[in-house]
Amino acid sequence: MLAQQLVNGLALGSVYALVALGYTMVYGVLRLINFAHGELFMLGAYLTLSATSAWGLGGHPAAGPLVVIAIGVAVLVAGVGLGLEQVAYRPLRRSTRLAPVVSALGASVFLQNAVMLTYGPRYQVLPENLVPSRSFAIGNLELSVLQLVILGVALMLMVGLYLFVQATPFGMAIRAVALDQETARLMGIRVDRVIQWVFVLGPALGAVAGLLIGLYYRQINFTMGWTYGLRAFTAAILGGIGNIPGAMVGGLLLGVLEALASGYVSVAWKDAITFFVLILILIARPTGLLGERVAEKV
Repeated sequence: MLAQQLVNGLALGSVYALVALGYTMVYGVLRLINFAHGELFMLGAYLTLSATSAWGLGGHPAAGPLVVIAIGVAVLVAGVGLGLEQVAYRPLRRSTRLAPVVSALGASVFLQNAVMLTYGPRYQVLPENLVPSRSFAIGNLELSVLQLVILGVALMLMVGLYLFVQATPFGMAIRAVALDQETARLMGIRVDRVIQWVFVLGPALGAVAGLLIGLYYRQINFTMGWTYGLRAFTAAILGGIGNIPGAMVGGLLLGVLEALASGYVSVAWKDAITFFVLILILIARPTGLLGERVAEKV
């Protein structure tokens, strides 16, 4: 029972972690909470629905087409994220801290309503069996192929992003901008380009997370960006917002807490129990589990 809940929680938490990375990267370079990021995650799920319908998928596994769809959805949502940066955030970069927050909320409402008007207010359902429905039993533990796919994809993307930020010259530029934009500019770093790439990488990860959650639950709704976005934002704060490993740890921990609360107490109480535990953790460590290590802040 415990092992099963841990696996369920890690699968869900890995999706939270992917979305949380978008929040933490934007906060790292701009000190801005991008409230529209949850809607980009939702947009990824809806674009997956459109792509699978247009491709005529459903009823049988489609690994190859899903890889193509994942790349296409990530590119499209990254383009939307870049557009948001150009239209909603860049003009307000030198204004008060409140104005970009209001702009982010406005962008969130705009995207949510645009999807609702396009697809309708009802729940939409993705085709079934796009991933093999087989499961593997290890003792009392049952592990589905879909859970393995989610864990594998999420782990690959998280490790890839971490290595990109830590071990490449452009990753070093991102860390420099996160530390001090003016100093980074004096060192010849093109700050605007770095910020643009942050708004490309974060939404792309969110789009893949939307695809994964669409495959996992199959039912999607235009309000899912707010609910999942709130959890991912909480995960980013829990791990230490601005800290990439912290966002990963926070997302995984949040998913495990939800699964344990659902399995051992009640699904109806899972949110209350989860957020109560999170409040206790943040009271003990206000800067998050891994803290905001300035030298590694992104």
